Amino acid sequence: MVKNILILNGSPRKNGNTSAIIREFTKGAEESGHTVKTFPVGNMNIKGCIGCWKGGKKPDSPCTIKDDMDEIYPYYKEANLVVLASPLYYWNISGQLKNAFDRLWAVAEIDGGVNPKKDSVLLMASIVNQYEQVSAWYERMVKELEWRDLGQILIDGVEQPGDIEGNSKLQDAYMLGKTIYTS
Repeated sequence: MVKNILILNGSPRKNGNTSAIIREFTKGAEESGHTVKTFPVGNMNIKGCIGCWKGGKKPDSPCTIKDDMDEIYPYYKEANLVVLASPLYYWNISGQLKNAFDRLWAVAEIDGGVNPKKDSVLLMASIVNQYEQVSAWYERMVKELEWRDLGQILIDGVEQPGDIEGNSKLQDAYMLGKTIYTS
């Protein structure tokens, strides 16, 4: 069965190491017939949530803040799988990705604060293997939202754009995309 996959790329580098992981995951998923839409939130005009609790009134544009999130909302609503992709910044996802993710709350407000049920994946690149804090955040987020975690691909040892090329873990990203809904 074909699934809709939404990837939120929190890297500000258009051709960085995070994009390489996304490329391989996407290749596998599309080869398996899934639809993939990636948003480069690291380069989009997305403001942080202001905690107004006034979203959800307009299903097509649920947040009171009007910016590039309006491009993402329709895909988020239709997505079966949400992929959070980011470089590791100070032991967490990038601020750009966090802003976008926080703003998804406006969609939950459409249904009285009930988050839509999704599957999720975490893709990350880092200089060093220090993923404990971000993995803990991700696992807690999945639990609280009642989402289903389908995997994490965490690749370290990469700093400059292109450092990831040839890394054997890119094959893991490809295989996760390829087999994401086959079991």
